[in-house]
Amino acid sequence: MNTTTDSHSMLPAQFQRVVSGMRPTGNLHLGHYHGVLENWVRLQHEYECFFFVADWHALTTHYEDPSVIESSVWEMVIDWLAAGVNPSSARIFIQSQVPEHAELHTLLSMMTPLSWLERVPTYKDQQEKLKERDLSTYGFLGYPLLQSADILAYRAGQVPVGEDQVAHVELTREVARRFNHLYGKEPGFEEKAEGAAKKMGKKNAKLYHRLRRSFQEEGDHEALATARALLESQQNITMGDRERLFGYLEGGGKVILPEPQPLLTPASKMPGLDGQKMSKSYNNTISLREDPVEVERKIRTMPTDPARVRRTDPGDPAKCPVWEFQKVYTDDGTRSELAEGCRSAGIGCLDCKQHVIDGVLRELAPMRERAQKFAEDPILVRSIIEEGGELAREEAKRTMVEVRQAMGLVY
Repeated sequence: MNTTTDSHSMLPAQFQRVVSGMRPTGNLHLGHYHGVLENWVRLQHEYECFFFVADWHALTTHYEDPSVIESSVWEMVIDWLAAGVNPSSARIFIQSQVPEHAELHTLLSMMTPLSWLERVPTYKDQQEKLKERDLSTYGFLGYPLLQSADILAYRAGQVPVGEDQVAHVELTREVARRFNHLYGKEPGFEEKAEGAAKKMGKKNAKLYHRLRRSFQEEGDHEALATARALLESQQNITMGDRERLFGYLEGGGKVILPEPQPLLTPASKMPGLDGQKMSKSYNNTISLREDPVEVERKIRTMPTDPARVRRTDPGDPAKCPVWEFQKVYTDDGTRSELAEGCRSAGIGCLDCKQHVIDGVLRELAPMRERAQKFAEDPILVRSIIEEGGELAREEAKRTMVEVRQAMGLVY
């Protein structure tokens, strides 16, 4: 989403908050950078961002060998920092260090129908792909609900996902809707909402009621948006009163867990060195801290158009895995020249590959430099995670106070 900060100022505060996590897989590669991290770096300047290491999620498929997780966590965090994720702009933390995720997951599991989890597309899909592992566990079945808890713990409005993950956000919306329906009708809700409206002052209360009528009686969604903006601008009402008024506005109860929206991430344009998806399991990656000599070797030995057996044979860029890299690392003019040179055999494959080598090395140089600073100072990395975790936990605790109250768990 390439909008500027100014356009976000009209959004309710909830929609200015973004949550995203990544399973710890050790050193990250260019596929991770172009698929996720590049987007995170942009989002951290446009939204209030919470980025977390999803170590509990890693256990859903690696529960029998958790030893690989710890080292992977720190290597991945260093790569985040090297890629430009900034702890002064985003809250960076480890999922398991914010136990409120687990508490909310447990409470949501009490009211989430089993059928909702069984129909998540990735459930059967992953079982098929990972047949060698025993995934007939509650943890694996329930991991989409843990994802919902990850999001709802921060009452985030937007979740950056690829198209294949939209179903997970939709599940989260359904869970939030069901929770609010079951627990949002607090005793004396309407009286409390009317009392909250009075706290806004006579003029604002009158405007709120007029907009509420327009939405509820005429279905005027513009009135709904205006009323939401009005509520966000109020300085003299509490968060609880604001959530009551949001619910009252829409004809429901108090909105305890707002429904998030998917924030579609552009698909990664970065294939693997062999033309397949870049993945460690295919052994076709370039890591973000790859040695420059190794980068050059890997790209020089990439397969090209099979028709170009000799230097003098013409080729077709569309049939060459290197061409997908050119789309990422060269401009239109250079690509046009390279395409013509390939088709006419005017240039050799190594000449073509040199442009990719230069582009990748240029992109990775500042990352390697930043990574070295963090790799040499593990205490700094741990303090960044500790501080991010404290800030995240403060926010999650606030949510859990409301959740416990709504469920009658305050004794």
